[in-house]
Formats: sequence, structure tokens, C-alpha cells
Amino acid sequence: MKIIVLNCGSSSIKYQLFDMPSQKVYAKGIVEKIGLKGSRIRHSRNDEKAVDLEGEILDHQQGIEYLLGVLTSEKYGSLKSIDEIQAVGHRVVHGAEEFSGSVLITDEVVAALERSSELAPLHNPPNLKGIYAMQQLLPGVQQVGVFDTAFHQTMPEHVYLYAIPYVLYEKYKIRRYGFHGTSHKYVSERACEILGKSSESLKMITCHLGNGSSVAAIKNGKSFDTSMGMTPTEGLIMGTRTGDIDPGALLFIADKEETSIAATNSLINKFSGLLGISGVSSDMRDLEEAAGNGNHRAGLALEMFAYRVKKYIGAYAAALGGVDVIVFTGGIGENDTATRQRILEGLAFMGVKTDPAKADSRGEEAVISATDSKVKVLVVPTDEELMIARDTFEIVH
Repeated sequence: MKIIVLNCGSSSIKYQLFDMPSQKVYAKGIVEKIGLKGSRIRHSRNDEKAVDLEGEILDHQQGIEYLLGVLTSEKYGSLKSIDEIQAVGHRVVHGAEEFSGSVLITDEVVAALERSSELAPLHNPPNLKGIYAMQQLLPGVQQVGVFDTAFHQTMPEHVYLYAIPYVLYEKYKIRRYGFHGTSHKYVSERACEILGKSSESLKMITCHLGNGSSVAAIKNGKSFDTSMGMTPTEGLIMGTRTGDIDPGALLFIADKEETSIAATNSLINKFSGLLGISGVSSDMRDLEEAAGNGNHRAGLALEMFAYRVKKYIGAYAAALGGVDVIVFTGGIGENDTATRQRILEGLAFMGVKTDPAKADSRGEEAVISATDSKVKVLVVPTDEELMIARDTFEIVH
């Protein structure tokens, strides 16, 4: 069965074409700068070198029409006809409380996603654009929604509620939802496969570290807690997001700077985090270079990031009553060996012991803990698109 997976952002569409259940990837790519000057598709087929195909792409439907044309083209294509596509899997950021797992997209599901868009105004509307476009371009082909929030719907009530008047939760569903759920689910399951153990017996902490970062506490294969909250701003320091901050500090800033709600939202989401602390960049590679050249604030940003991750690992070990496995994933988690070392340093009291010969592993699956470490530490590259393809296949076949 040929399944196309779409991840629609505000001005981009990531895509992969799978054969399921073999999990073979026929093609993948990204439509970039939708509605902007310089729009293009970066496309690769069967692990060939990527090619850039420029063209005017005004909206998501046009972008999807373009990528379907590329997939069926004689020069770059993997399909003779779009009729070969038998299902579509969509990444959807926010499923609110209505979706605790992946679902077949129906009119009722679309209506629910439209209602929940106010909880993720930057993410759900473009996700919906992808769904609308495929309904027009591939009528009759089944579509599946896979939600970032779904994996975390197993969090207990005392974990996901905020200590605000309960009536506000009842009225507006203000609570912690968590994100990166598809990634946390994939790497936790893959870690079990690598270790040859059942998830039912493990207490696991998964660290998805990238421009957006989160940590999850997983007990018996189910999410028990996670660092992101009602929005992706809560939790760890990120590329441009504050992470945890005293709400009183935000009120103080808004009062002193006379900023609007919109301006404050931009402050905490776009101008804070590693960028705000360092004044250099939101990219770890730039910060490592600057710190190496003596830039104090760049070094401070690196220390703050690692400390916050370490603190969450310690907190979640306490919440789980111990930890058996720690997993690193995401661009930073998979590739930044220096940051991993900063995070793991000092955790010997928990039974964490790394193997120096394996600690430099980058971008590939590896067990980096020592053979006598009580806590197994793994690097597992995430594959959210594969997880979406698997869920889509399970639902439609």
C-alpha cells in the first residue's frame, strides 16, 4: 500500500511517500516558502541526491498539487499516477482532549480540529489546509490524523491540571497537553526493541532535543508526564522559547515595557530561549563555536539548556520511582555529543554510567551507556513520518 505522509507548517509542507507495510521510502522532500518569494520543492527519490525545483507556490493546495506532480513526473517521480496513492497520513499538532489516538479523518473529525485550532493557532490551521487540499485532490482516498498530543493523553489528572480555578479548565480546557508525542512514542518503542525488553516493565525518560525540546516520563509504555504544557512554550529552554518562567515575571515585563498580549507572545516564543540568552543564535553549533571563542553568554546558554534537561530527568526519575532507560533524540539529542555529556554529567548517583568509546555516537542508533550501567542510555534518531505511516496503515488497511 502506497501512503503519503504530510506535515504542513505555516509556509512549508514536509512529505514522504511510503510503501507499507514494508516501510520502504520511495521519495521525500519539503515544499518551502509557500506564499513567499523564492518558493521551491526540495525533492529526493530513493535516497538519491536532493534536487531543488523552483516555482511560484501561492498556497498549500498549490504546493500539494506541485509535489504530486513531481511524484508522478517522468524525471523525478516514483508513481505513474496519483491514483496509486491509497491513503494519506497527516501530522496534526493539537488534538485537544477529543483524540487519544490516531483517527480516520471524517467531517466530524475536521469539525473538532477546527474547534481546537484556538489551542494551537500557529499549527492546526496549516494542518487543516493539508487535509482540505487532499480532500479536493484525492477525493475518496482515506486520510488519517496523527496527533502530537495523543500519546500524552494517558497523563493522570493530577499531572495535567494547572492550579488555576477549576472552572477555567471546565470552560476552556486549559490544561497541560504535551507535544512531540509521535516522536516520544516512536523512540520509546524503538528503544525497547533495541534492548530486547517489553515496555510493560520499563520506566523510561525520553529527551526530544531540538529547536523545540521536550522531555517525557514513560511508565509501562504510556506517557505519565511531559515538559510541554498547554502550548509548546512550557518546559525546557528552546531555540527561541523561554521554557518555564514565573508568570509574575511576564506580568512585570508587560507592565514595564507596556507590551500587548501579542508582543508578549512574540517575546516568549520568538526572541527568548537560547537566542535571547546568548544574543548570538538559536543554533547549538553556533553557540558551541562562540563559546569556544570566549563568548560568555553563549557558554551560559549552553549551561542553562543542559541544566534544565538534567533537572527534568531528575524530577521524572522521582515521579516514576526510578528510571531504567534514558533516550536522546532530535537534532541536538542525536548529534550534539557535548550537550549530551553536560546533561549526563553528575547523574552517577542515579546509576548512569556512560561508555567513553560510545559517547561520541552521532545520528545513529546506539547504546552509549557502559555495560555495567544500571540505567541504559540510548541515542535513537526519531522518525515521526514512519510512525504516521504505520498508524495510517493500521487504520485503513
